[in-house]
Amino acid sequence: MAYKAPEGKGYADVAAHFRALIKAGELAPGDALPSVNEIREQFGVASKTVSRALGLLKSEGLVSSRGALGTVVEKSPLVITGADRLNRMEKNGLRYAPGETSSGHRVMLRSVHDPEICKALDLEPAEEAVIRIRVFRQDDKPTSVGVSVYPPHTTAVVPELGEDVRMVKQFDKLYTERTGREVVKGQRTAHARQASQDELDALEIDAPPHVSVSVLVTTVTFHDDERPLAFWEDVYAPGSRVPIGE
Repeated sequence: MAYKAPEGKGYADVAAHFRALIKAGELAPGDALPSVNEIREQFGVASKTVSRALGLLKSEGLVSSRGALGTVVEKSPLVITGADRLNRMEKNGLRYAPGETSSGHRVMLRSVHDPEICKALDLEPAEEAVIRIRVFRQDDKPTSVGVSVYPPHTTAVVPELGEDVRMVKQFDKLYTERTGREVVKGQRTAHARQASQDELDALEIDAPPHVSVSVLVTTVTFHDDERPLAFWEDVYAPGSRVPIGE
């Protein structure tokens, strides 16, 4: 059944539809969007509404006009990692967007001293947890560093988290399969701070020692109905455009 855009919100709804397909990797760079007439018929809106929707996507850098080719998807300026990656995998099973890879995979058992992580996971200072780190790359350029921290009660259920191999299934699915308890994603928050030297190295930023580099950081905690299960942090390269609140 063709999707019918709500009255009064047609252009925003049409734009949101194609934005979601681009974020999910279902529309790759170079793919052409349907024609204006096809979109108009699919959504039951006026041609002017379609033009406004395409104009919005162009202003966001997601698409461009290519003459006879019509409206074509550009290389996305959006960095999709962390919790948004779970949403994408839930929809279509795609772990990576077109042109995206990851490197620098590390798995460690470490004492946790960061007050924010200890509070989020109900850990005592210096209590050990499994930490998984990887660098996401777009066209081989680092875009973000993903850090996930798992307390002992989570790794007891999903011991694969402590193994230095790439996970074949997301931890929340494995946890639910083995316990019957739903894993709930908390509110993701964002803040800016100074990057550590390790983060600068991972993002391949060559900055003099006396120069501070600000980075955007997003964090989210996962829970079941009893306790916190994981703390995820993503550190984005300067200049990254990160979708928030979707």
